[in-house]
Amino acid sequence: MINTGKLAGKTLFISGASRGIGKAIALKAARDGANVAIAAKTADPHPKLPGTIYTAAEEIEAAGGKCLPCLVDIQNEAQVEQAVQETIKKFGGIDILVNNASAISLTGTLQTSMKKYDLMNQVNARGTYLCSQKCLPHLLKASNPHILNISPPLNMDPKWFSGHVAYTMAKYGMSMSVLGMAGEFKEQGVAVNALWPRTAIYTAAMEMIGGGDEIAKQCRKVDIMSDAAYAILCKDSSSFTGQFAIDDEVLKAAGVTDLEQYSCVPGAKLLPDFFLEVDSAQLAQQIEEGGGKPAFQAGGVAKTLATMKSMLSEDLCKSIGGVIMFDLKGAEEGIWYMDLKNGSGSVGQEAPSTDADCTMILDSEDFIKLFKGEIKPSAAFMSGKLKIKGNVGVALKLEKLMGKMSSKL
Repeated sequence: MINTGKLAGKTLFISGASRGIGKAIALKAARDGANVAIAAKTADPHPKLPGTIYTAAEEIEAAGGKCLPCLVDIQNEAQVEQAVQETIKKFGGIDILVNNASAISLTGTLQTSMKKYDLMNQVNARGTYLCSQKCLPHLLKASNPHILNISPPLNMDPKWFSGHVAYTMAKYGMSMSVLGMAGEFKEQGVAVNALWPRTAIYTAAMEMIGGGDEIAKQCRKVDIMSDAAYAILCKDSSSFTGQFAIDDEVLKAAGVTDLEQYSCVPGAKLLPDFFLEVDSAQLAQQIEEGGGKPAFQAGGVAKTLATMKSMLSEDLCKSIGGVIMFDLKGAEEGIWYMDLKNGSGSVGQEAPSTDADCTMILDSEDFIKLFKGEIKPSAAFMSGKLKIKGNVGVALKLEKLMGKMSSKL
């Protein structure tokens, strides 16, 4: 999406903009000549994640904008207040707030420590509310003021809670701020909206989850989110508010017809993100492309695992490095395991003798579909068909093995 210059001279306050989607939105605005205040806590390089508030500031200024890097933990009210005041002092006001900072732990209730629970709720729900509260007095003085939260549409289907209750509660806290503040400040002309991706977005954080190049192939670039955010922030704040926008829908409405430009690998099948329903007809078409054969047969789980067993090796165990337990429901209910960590590996119909690194919970029919290559574990996970407890990265590494197996089943 081409820059229009509409954000020239505008001041954006963006949380968590040292990398990823937040930085991409900052760079997009900078190309218009906008001012950007980065509110993030990465002052020193992270051992696994690239970028700091200072390197991001350099990129923003190189792109044509002005930047104020603010060392801020958005859990800390005093630090947020100070960053807002520094922004006002340097740029004279705040026109746009982007609540991007977020913490994630895709763990079940028994696996989520209260430390993790508190972090997610402090950063996601409370941090969004806090930044909004501190910026609003200045947004109310701006022309065409916007708040944009990077958060999903609210959906009370239990599948979006089960398996990661704490994360969903925290993320939905950001969305509830949209719902409430849009109504509260509509008459004053402050737009409050949410933006969420249709598909997984490839960021350094996504790379850390696991999968490397394989997961990248199923993702879109951060540019789709920054372009969609730009389109929203250029809208009339008095007429576009209270919306839970999806990135590709925003861009289509703005006249963007080529969405393949945003794919990390053009033409590849994309991984749906959390909290959005997968189109069943589309999913069915993808399955038919895999051969169109019925996925379920009597005894199919045992046959699938027998094929698995024949492919085990020390090299495979070194590449995956995990013990996986399968908790299968439906027609072939039972507990199975696959040891892809010790020696040359093993498979059995029982719980593993050592602690599982992750447990995959799914219907037995879907289990067979996974290993026949008709659906991917990452897609099943994101769409709610597959629940994973423990190390998500180990489960995602299975995609390589499943690809090899599909020709044998």
